[in-house]
Amino acid sequence: MQSLGPAPRGENLAFSTMVVDREGRLLRPYATPEGRWRLPVALNEADPRYVRMLVAYEDRRFRDHFGVDPLAMLRAAWQFAANGRIVSGGSTLTMQVARLLEPRSERSLSAKLRQMVRAIQLERAMSKDQILALYLNLAPYGGNLEGARAAALAYFGKEPRKLSLGEAALLVALPQAPELRRPDRSAQAARAARDRVLDRVAAAGLLPADEVALAKRETAPSARRPMPALAPHAAEQAVAAAPAAQVHRLTIDAPLQSSLEELARERVRALGPDISIAIVVIDNETGETLARVASADYFNKRRAGQVDMSLALRSPGSALKPFIYGLAFEDGLAHPETLIEDRPIRYGAYAPENFDLTFQGTVTVRRALQHSLNVPAVALLDRVGASRLTARLAQAGAPLVLPKGEAPGLAMALGGLGIKLSDLTMLYAGIARGGDALQRAERHDSRARAAPLRLLDPVAAWYVGNVLIGAPPPENAAQGRIAYKTGTSYGYRDAWALGFDGKRTVGVWAGRPDGAPVPGMIGRTAAAPVLFDAFARMGRPPAPLASAPQGVLLASTASLPPPLQRFNPDGFAGGIARTPVRIVYPPQGAQVDLSSGSNALDPLALKISGGVEPLTVLVNGQPAAARGDRRTLFVAPEGLGFTRLTVIDAKGSSDSVTVRLQ
Repeated sequence: MQSLGPAPRGENLAFSTMVVDREGRLLRPYATPEGRWRLPVALNEADPRYVRMLVAYEDRRFRDHFGVDPLAMLRAAWQFAANGRIVSGGSTLTMQVARLLEPRSERSLSAKLRQMVRAIQLERAMSKDQILALYLNLAPYGGNLEGARAAALAYFGKEPRKLSLGEAALLVALPQAPELRRPDRSAQAARAARDRVLDRVAAAGLLPADEVALAKRETAPSARRPMPALAPHAAEQAVAAAPAAQVHRLTIDAPLQSSLEELARERVRALGPDISIAIVVIDNETGETLARVASADYFNKRRAGQVDMSLALRSPGSALKPFIYGLAFEDGLAHPETLIEDRPIRYGAYAPENFDLTFQGTVTVRRALQHSLNVPAVALLDRVGASRLTARLAQAGAPLVLPKGEAPGLAMALGGLGIKLSDLTMLYAGIARGGDALQRAERHDSRARAAPLRLLDPVAAWYVGNVLIGAPPPENAAQGRIAYKTGTSYGYRDAWALGFDGKRTVGVWAGRPDGAPVPGMIGRTAAAPVLFDAFARMGRPPAPLASAPQGVLLASTASLPPPLQRFNPDGFAGGIARTPVRIVYPPQGAQVDLSSGSNALDPLALKISGGVEPLTVLVNGQPAAARGDRRTLFVAPEGLGFTRLTVIDAKGSSDSVTVRLQ
């Protein structure tokens, strides 16, 4: 036999591409280009009993020989001579690894000698544990299954470290004749081979008789299970983004993902055969995606399961209202206890109505948002400005998509635009964070996180959360534990529910992927129960919301500054048009030097135009004493740094700027 080069050591083995979760748990594997399932497994990731049985059954002197076991070879030769057939092989585990690394179809003396030489080379180059690990990754288990991990997942639906005794014995037996003993083709032959392994290791004293008896009574598998396919849409997108990577690690939490996928499957059964559900869970502190259920059932064609509804543009209905109210709070137009009218009103040809076609008269802003009244939301948007709302949400990383050729308008308050569930959930997480939005992250290796983006100021964000946690919960759910809002798009095409506690934010969408209407499907009954169930499946009670930041004004309606007691929707006094109040100086974004050379800071001068007296000045959301004449007011600053200044006139007109004091 001609001289052989160095033995291959498996350096270039092609393993299945894998997508794993934040802890390294398998979400979804992909077959190799040759169509094989070969998933890497380390020796310490396999059940120790399985490894001990493997060595005892296949090569009990494995730890002592140098790659070839002369005693085993002599025994095999003697049995062949005595019986005229092969009774037992003389191959060591190292020789089997050598054969698996250099597969050859011929069975000849020269092939056996080559294996022996390669085995000796492997023993010189590698440790015993490394050789065992190669066997665990290369052994054939029938069909396109290679390696103990692929076999454990395909036959038992579990990782090899969680094997029962009977399952471990079956994995020991299969590689000797993988096609003849395949459980999915010959369950009886598989059970018989398993029992022979158990008998031999029991005879060697490795297992007590009672455990062997129990293992033999275990039901052997009779079919292959599908490979794991958790978060299939996220997995596909991760692989498409970096096709050369072998392992893709996501921020998703596998147990939570599995639980929410099951929740989606359960819920759509009651909603109808064409309905799908999407769920997104975000960690408030980091912006990491903990779960993303992009459809109710990836393999269900009727539900268009392969369409990713978490990234689809859909109309949010009333789910954008919290951001309208947040801007109104930020601008000093309203406070949660401000009174606002819910009465018929017309804006040109547009006359908004409530969902139930009734009006509630004078209500607080708190009640208007909690009960999702449409007229107050439109009135506030008219004052805040539709273009400003669009720009603020885009600035926070969630662009709104309007119908082609349309400009931002008041219909946005009721959802006349498109947004992704993933983006909307990220925005709600920004409210939970105190007004700073973090871009949603899904790849675990994206260490460089972008800086937070401004969504709302902290006081306004706290007001919104404080209002939403009092929203009436769905039937049989506890109130006051989750701050949430629902939405239903025009024509019953989309049902939404988004909510947060102190740690996590969850977004839920339900509807038909093709955009067809589903009469009677609304956010409160279709999506909100899913939202509350999702929180219930997180394994811990909802965390309390953040405490109130500096500047929050806790007051009843009667105790509010007069301009905040009642919202003025039109900016007119006595039916006569007036000039709205404006802060002329300092301008937005200005840097103002208040240092006077002493320890005290100079008063901050505000130059005002327009408006109706008396004027109210807010510094960082808190009423501040102001002195001076009609056009120039002086206020005492709270300190250096960024400061938000708001002026409100007697009729509710307001203007705000953010400046840096130094």
